[in-house]
Amino acid sequence: MSNLPPSPPFVPAKPSGETVTLTEDATGKSFKMNMINGSVGPKVIDISKLYAETGHFTFDPGFTSTGSCESKITFIDGEKGILLHRGYAIEDLATKSDFMEVAFLLQHGELPTAPQKTEFVKHITYHTMVHEQLMKFYSGFRRDAHPMAVMTGVVGALSAFYHDSLDINDPVQREISMHRLIAKMPTIAAMAYKYSVGQPFVYPKNELSYTENFLNMTFSVPAEPYKINPILAKAMDRIFILHADHEQNASTSTVRLAGSSGANPFACIASGIASLWGAAHGGANEAVLTMLAEIGSVANIPNCIARAKDKSDNFRLMGFGHRVYKNFDPRATIMRQTCHEVLSDLGVKDPLLDIAMELEKIALQDDYFVTRKLYPNVDFYSGIILRAMGFPTKMFTPLFALARTTGWVAHWAEMLSDPTQKIGRPRQLYTGAPQRSFVALASRK
Repeated sequence: MSNLPPSPPFVPAKPSGETVTLTEDATGKSFKMNMINGSVGPKVIDISKLYAETGHFTFDPGFTSTGSCESKITFIDGEKGILLHRGYAIEDLATKSDFMEVAFLLQHGELPTAPQKTEFVKHITYHTMVHEQLMKFYSGFRRDAHPMAVMTGVVGALSAFYHDSLDINDPVQREISMHRLIAKMPTIAAMAYKYSVGQPFVYPKNELSYTENFLNMTFSVPAEPYKINPILAKAMDRIFILHADHEQNASTSTVRLAGSSGANPFACIASGIASLWGAAHGGANEAVLTMLAEIGSVANIPNCIARAKDKSDNFRLMGFGHRVYKNFDPRATIMRQTCHEVLSDLGVKDPLLDIAMELEKIALQDDYFVTRKLYPNVDFYSGIILRAMGFPTKMFTPLFALARTTGWVAHWAEMLSDPTQKIGRPRQLYTGAPQRSFVALASRK
């Protein structure tokens, strides 16, 4: 067992004493539902006993108005553009901290002291290698397989190699699994990239930082030394921080749902990777580059802007606005600064990057975008940065998964420590055929 502080104990919130009265029109019966107050954010109506007391379910497609769990990790206020991790603003974490500190914060609830950070980094560093047999898995995939397909399979297979940390009821084994997942994800992602381009795998180096190690495993080759660019390492670290966690999004909810069944941690994180793979979730920055390629040149931008404003045209500008942030994405401001730092340092000449910068300029000045608050979001800038750094488009989502693993394992551990946690079992509104009689095959018409 490490000397690191345990994850904070989970104490469920209690009803505030306020109630909401629901009255059924057909019968006139009234039912009282308790209110629960969060530390910040809107009040919540506790409907956990709704079916037992009324015989009714709620109907909320996508769960956009339903709190699926109680959490103390991340808070988002989309109207005000606020993102907090354990109470700390993302702006402060991204500019004053580093990814290892943020990973510690998400897992343990507080920023580390200097000795705690040293020990945490040591634990992560000495778990970065993967079992040698696991490396043979890669040869079973086609070279042109999407890296997310590879990562889903390889991460799920970790449970076949690390039997000593599968007991989810043992806090020691839970901590080991969390460290292993955070540590091995960069190795697994880098190996997926190396396999796709036909280059030999590069082993981790313990003297490098988390981000430097990933860049070295991804871009170095045995034939010559690889010099790590500090500006790119800093940019990569910020990208990881800005994608570390984002509350109850689709992939995090998937991890929690899988974990609620008692599945092992590696299977849970693999399920999160599979969910993140979707174009509507983790594939957003990849969609930005696809859109830029479709635009083709700066000369075509005015026509595309006009199409985007035309409600009758299905064309959409990807990377603008956000489903959660109705004002601005606080991560995008930091990512924009980082984007310009990287492009300035690298001096990259790329037609797609020229298109992106012109689109950004227009979006920040055009009344249509400004009045609708359709500002470039974090996915817009991250895609540009990653392309400039030399990552192929299909590696964008694996990098997202790498960073988000810290959030996933924190939510997984929090869920297991919640005494009110139950196996997930969403209800449904059934609109199919009612019960009917079976007709023998010979009598069917």
